[in-house]
This record gives sequence, structure tokens and C-alpha cells, in this order.
Amino acid sequence: MTDTADRNNTTERLHALDNLRAAMMWLGIVIHVAVIHMVAPSPLPWHDDRSTPVADLLTAFIHAFRMPVFFILAGFFVALLVQKGGLRGMLKNRLHRLALPFALFWPVLFACVAVLALLFVNRMATGTWGLDRTLMPTGPHIPQGPGTMHLWFLWMLLWFSVLTAPACWLADRVPAIPRMIASAFGRLAGAWWGFLLLSIPLAWVGSFYANGVVAPTGSFVPPLAEWLHNGLFYVFGFYLHRNQQALFALYTRRWPWYAAAGLVFFMATGVLVEMLARSGTEKPHLAWWIALVYNCASWLWSFALIGLFLRYLQRPHAWLGYLCDSSYWVYLAHFPLTIAFGALLYGLPLPALAKIAINVLATTAVCLASYHLFVRFTAISVLLNGRRHARKKLTGETAHAT
Repeated sequence: MTDTADRNNTTERLHALDNLRAAMMWLGIVIHVAVIHMVAPSPLPWHDDRSTPVADLLTAFIHAFRMPVFFILAGFFVALLVQKGGLRGMLKNRLHRLALPFALFWPVLFACVAVLALLFVNRMATGTWGLDRTLMPTGPHIPQGPGTMHLWFLWMLLWFSVLTAPACWLADRVPAIPRMIASAFGRLAGAWWGFLLLSIPLAWVGSFYANGVVAPTGSFVPPLAEWLHNGLFYVFGFYLHRNQQALFALYTRRWPWYAAAGLVFFMATGVLVEMLARSGTEKPHLAWWIALVYNCASWLWSFALIGLFLRYLQRPHAWLGYLCDSSYWVYLAHFPLTIAFGALLYGLPLPALAKIAINVLATTAVCLASYHLFVRFTAISVLLNGRRHARKKLTGETAHAT
């Protein structure tokens, strides 16, 4: 049991982690718009006629920390749910917050994305609107058949949560094992060299991918590499909950150093990628080094972001609370909107950066408007956030004043 002061301190800190999780969700708009304007081969079949290397840099930059932070926080909050309500309570919560939204929204989103993707591809091929499926490009990087789309994180997190139950059940019968694991993660998370050791298994996994970066396939049966890569961040977050007192203080104190060191490793990744591109041949050993250095940046920036938000965003704020409440809806709804606005902007004589800005702002505006009108005060808010907000009513004095 913790005393009142400790409980209050933990509550304040959870505001910071909620804000961080919301920020990562909102960055989904930026990264999915940037992909449309990449110079490098896109993982998606739709692409604008204007490209910029800034889009490639932005995509690589956000990808370095966004999903690692997501899975670390996911593991942390699952551990918190287990502590509060036991395994049964955790599973009930995850099924309600993950499985049910996925089951309800995936069919609608899949249909929207399929239609909008065809419209975009038809504009690329013919300059006109159409739904000709034969124009859809094929290739090893183009998803074929139904997939989880951008909801792959929701799908994978659901299975991580389900698998946590038997893992915890077994751990309770051999308590020495979780204590050893928690101690090992605590030491790695606190030591200055820990991020390097944590990156080594990720480097091995990433070495099988182009440029050493594990990219999600969106498959309902993800390859083992995705389970291993994302699973390490998830398990780290789960045991971060046990070590939070010491590690939160450390990350809050050292976040600028973690951020600076992550930038160094990120820049080194760019140098190695350029060396691999200039060589013109496959070099597995170089891909391994790219994956190692890139994942070093991922760990360092994850620690830095946790510390940064704990340092400056511990307490609740009205506008941050609104963004947090809207973030789940934004995560669900933004992807088809980025395709729709991308298709509308295709062919316009505007610089790529201008198109990126317009798409991001338009998608953000529609997401916020649709959240306020159709989600915040409805049963959908109960489904996504656990509560429905009450509409503010004008009092007699307020109405008279206006």
C-alpha cells in the first residue's frame, strides 16, 4: 500500500503519460501525410506528384520514437490495470477499449480507405476520378487483401494484453522470475549504457528489413519480427511500472541529455543509410549497424520524451485534456482523411511542403470538428474514453450578458 502523498504523486504523473500518449496519437496525422510526399519508395500505393526529402526526414524522425513510446506506455498502463483490478479487470478493460472499437470501426474504416485509395490511384494513373481496381499497383511493399491498416497497433496491443494474462499467471507461481526480469530491466533502463544493450536484439530483427527499420505490414498475422520488435518495448513498459519511482526521477532529470544523444544517433543513422545507398549492393552487416544505431535513437528519445512530459506536463490542463480526450477518435478517423485530402491536392501546382501543411491542417480540423459534434457528447465517447462529457448550458446571467 502507498500513502496518500504517493498516490497523489502517481496521479499527477499519469497526467503526463496521458498527454504523451495523446501527442503520439496526434503525430499519426503528420506521418501519414508525410508518407504521401516521400522521395524514397512509399510503403503505400498512393503518392502525390510532388515529393520532398523533408517528408522522408520527417517520416524517419517520427517513426524513430512514436511507436516505441506507444508500446512502452501500453505496457505501463497494462501493468497499472493489473495492479488496480487484477488480470480479470485488465482483460475486461482491454477488451472493452481495444477489441470492441476495433470490431466496430475496422469494417467502416476499411471500406472508406479502399474507396479513397482507388480514387487516389485513379487520379494518379488517369488524372480523373474513378474506381478501376486494375490500376492499383502491386509489389512486395504494397499490402494485398484485407489488412489492419493503421489499426495494426490496436490489433497487436490487444494480443499483447491477452498474452499478458497467462504470462502473469505463470509468473505468480514462480515469483523469482518476474523479480529477476524487473531487476534486469530496471538496471538497463537506469544505466547510461543500457539503451545500447536494449538495442542489440532489435538490431538483429531490423537487419532483415530495408535500411534496418522494422515497418508494420498491417497483416492480421504479423510476422515474428514485429512481435519481437514491438514486444520488447511493451515488456519494458510493463516492468517500467515496477521501477517507476526511480526511473521517472532519472528521466525527468536527464531528459535533455537523452534527447541530445538520440539526435547524435539519429544523424549517424542517416550517414549509414547514405553509405548503404551509395554502395549499390546488399550489405547485411551494414543493415545491422543501421538498425542498431536507429534503435539507440528510439530508446534514447523514448526516455527523453517520458522525462520531458513528466517535467513540464504533470498537471492537468483544459486544452491538453481536450486533446487527450479526442486523441483516440483522431487515431481512428485520421487515416482515410489524409488519403481524401491527398487525392484532392493531387496535381495542384503547389510545393510539396505546402500540400503537407494543407493536408495536416485540414485533417486536424475535420478530426476535431467531428469529435466535438459526433463523439464528445455521445455514447461513442463512452466506448473510447469511458465517459460522456456533458454539454455546458448557459445560465440565466450568462445568457443575459451575451
